[in-house]
Amino acid sequence: MRALRRSIGAVGSAAVAVFVLTACATASPSATPAPAALGEVSPVPPSEEVAATGTVLDVAGDAQLCLGAVAESYPPQCIGIPLDGWTWDGVESYESSGDVTWGAYAVRGTYDGERFALTQPPIMLALYDPIRPEDPTGGRPGKGDDETLARLQEELPDRLGSSYLSSWPQDGWLWVDVVWDDGSWQRAADAEFGEDIVVIRSAMTPTGG
Repeated sequence: MRALRRSIGAVGSAAVAVFVLTACATASPSATPAPAALGEVSPVPPSEEVAATGTVLDVAGDAQLCLGAVAESYPPQCIGIPLDGWTWDGVESYESSGDVTWGAYAVRGTYDGERFALTQPPIMLALYDPIRPEDPTGGRPGKGDDETLARLQEELPDRLGSSYLSSWPQDGWLWVDVVWDDGSWQRAADAEFGEDIVVIRSAMTPTGG
């Protein structure tokens, strides 16, 4: 009887060990979370100075930097980023109508995710000669078909919210301009749609200064 009890105990211990190993094997895939979808991640604001080009629109002393579309009304209208430290003193090439003053400039400053603060005087956009950025596609055609690109172009404004500026399909890619991306949105887009579908471009770029 003692031998039989030992055998039963050994079998029971083996069964428990198999159960534990099976449970661990079943649970292990969930230990690695799936990549976050585009729109579920938030880029970290830049810690260094950045540059951007756009329209500065000042309404009764409340200046904003418009990086996206500007309504072709007179005076123009846009929804921009609050611009701190702006003054029209010493600045050329602007127009005014009523309490609205505007002009197109290249600016340098800091961005905290909500506001842009100038660190240097602006440069008239007509005189600004930026370094041409490298083509992130390397000249390769993308793998997106017309239907996929059209669907994504319709979806992404809602998913990216106020950071979305514009988008357009070209050569199998959907090019998407946003206010700022530290690479988080590009990685999320690659993980969700594939690495040859969407190009996220940041309107603000580090100056290296």
